[in-house]
Amino acid sequence: MGREKVDDEELNAQEKNYSSHSPSSSQEFGRNGEKGDGGPTTAEKLKNPLVGMSYDELMTDVEQFAKEHDLQDSLEDLQKGALVAQNRSRFEHYERLTEEDKTLIREEKLHRWRQPRMMYYMTILCAGSAIVQGMDQSAVNGAQAFYFPYFGIGEERVWLRGLINGAPYLCSAVIGCWSTKPLNYFFGRRGCIFISCFISIAASLWMAVVGEWWNLLLARFMLGFAVGAKSSTTPVYAAEWYVDSSNGMLDLFINPLISAPPEIRGALAMMWQMWTAFGIMLGFIAGVIFGGVRIPAGVDDTQWRMILGSTAIPPMFVCAQVYLVPESPRWYMSKGKYLKAFQSLQRFRWSSFQAARDLYYIHKQIAIEYELQQGKNLLKEFFVVPRNRRAAQSSFFVMFMQQFCGVNVIAYYSTVIFQDSGFSRNNALLVSMGTGIVNWLFAIPAVYTIDTFGRRNLLLVTFPLMGIMLLITGFSFFAPEGMGRLAGVATGIYLFMVVYSPGEGPVPFTYSAEAFPLYIREYGMAFATATTWGFNFILSLTWPPLEAAFTTPGAFGFYAFWNFFGWAFAYFCLPETKERTLEELDQVFSVRTRDHAKYYLNLLPWYMRKYIFRADVEQRKPLYATE
Repeated sequence: MGREKVDDEELNAQEKNYSSHSPSSSQEFGRNGEKGDGGPTTAEKLKNPLVGMSYDELMTDVEQFAKEHDLQDSLEDLQKGALVAQNRSRFEHYERLTEEDKTLIREEKLHRWRQPRMMYYMTILCAGSAIVQGMDQSAVNGAQAFYFPYFGIGEERVWLRGLINGAPYLCSAVIGCWSTKPLNYFFGRRGCIFISCFISIAASLWMAVVGEWWNLLLARFMLGFAVGAKSSTTPVYAAEWYVDSSNGMLDLFINPLISAPPEIRGALAMMWQMWTAFGIMLGFIAGVIFGGVRIPAGVDDTQWRMILGSTAIPPMFVCAQVYLVPESPRWYMSKGKYLKAFQSLQRFRWSSFQAARDLYYIHKQIAIEYELQQGKNLLKEFFVVPRNRRAAQSSFFVMFMQQFCGVNVIAYYSTVIFQDSGFSRNNALLVSMGTGIVNWLFAIPAVYTIDTFGRRNLLLVTFPLMGIMLLITGFSFFAPEGMGRLAGVATGIYLFMVVYSPGEGPVPFTYSAEAFPLYIREYGMAFATATTWGFNFILSLTWPPLEAAFTTPGAFGFYAFWNFFGWAFAYFCLPETKERTLEELDQVFSVRTRDHAKYYLNLLPWYMRKYIFRADVEQRKPLYATE
């Protein structure tokens, strides 16, 4: 192989500069940033695992890699790809690259939306999986207006009503979320998605034909197996095709945080939530379409069977599509099947050279991640290391508040609430559909606002507004029956959804995905997902008895209180993660919670003088060295 025609001094200077560079904030905190003697930090290796390698070391390593994994036929592409992966900015100077190779690299930046057809196909698959998730959640909203009377489950049987509605989330929190790892290990990403969608189909059809309430309860519990595994696996599958910022189409879905630019990381990570909101809207639409079907006299009401059965349609499309997309290259590589991983990548790249570049780069990333986990009890470190514990605390808070802000009271019970306020059943279904449409439409601007205003600031603005909207909704029930009450309830719920969609809607999963250091992120996301589904079950189970005990205004007031509590906790105890690098996030979560609360407590008079009295104030002291 010919050596690059770049003089040794320039190469050595380049390597020295590239391997020694780090920002002023590069001092690592916690277990994720240990430095070698004069070598690159772990965080720098995570950003680029090839940093610090000389030309000879790089070429030797590539040759060894090709030999070990029977890829000698692609050695030339692997070596060219390794050069570009190590320092993309210098690709124009590499004479080994053909003009065609250089053109392909230029177009990755200049034409980010020009992608192989398979990339678009995979993005549609992942969006479809999110839609399945959302529709499974919201279809019960309209269906329960029919199946509770059908089974003779009266309003006095509040706990049974809540248990039937919340059964999927109990299963998801206890079993579904934790089954993700074995399903992925044995069946791969595609297999896990297929199995979870197949369970969705089976559970939906089972719910549509049951004859007893306990059978419906079992079918809904079974649905929880799909909910947990699907929500954990699909974003990971999408992310594993992403290697650098060249793949614009995949940016639409989600990126692994070690590669995503901090300035747009939130927008990329919230796409799962946006398409889930679209699925929730479809569930409401199904309630309107099938809820209005006229049943012939003498035939049992079957509208609820059609509503629940319709949720089997989206997962059918996903199941039919999933095995037409290649398996994740990372999963193949974890099984030692590097040739198959290379073949998968070739279907997602324009050339074998680009596929070889990404194959080798992913291989080196996996090696760094494995190195991070060695000799560590990950479960113990999740709770014992202060930096990790504070990340878990913050993740728990945003996930808990996603449920206890009260949004799923509306997602699961709005039809019943509108009926109680005076709407007819069909009109209640129609108005409920509007809440789903509003939820999805106002999730779209969050793609911009989540990285512009930040996670913490969005919560500080939206928590009190959501609390006020819930109070308006609850107090409207004190009005006499008529248009005034109907208008008050509808206005309060619609404005609540407007405020929720850019705030507590996208923030929790985005925040949780970036809060944990890489070496325990798998545990962190399992913990976060189980938290949200667990409290989802608690909310759906307890709303009927809560409403019976507190009355409807009191029940809405209960969740309004949690929103005001959420504002206080977010202000004093929740760190901001917007536009933070991995190194900066380690520093942010290394600040003690008490110090964080004290800092913002002392800042209250400063805010008062600056924004209320419009006085000239001194510049506030930064909490973090990176500010």
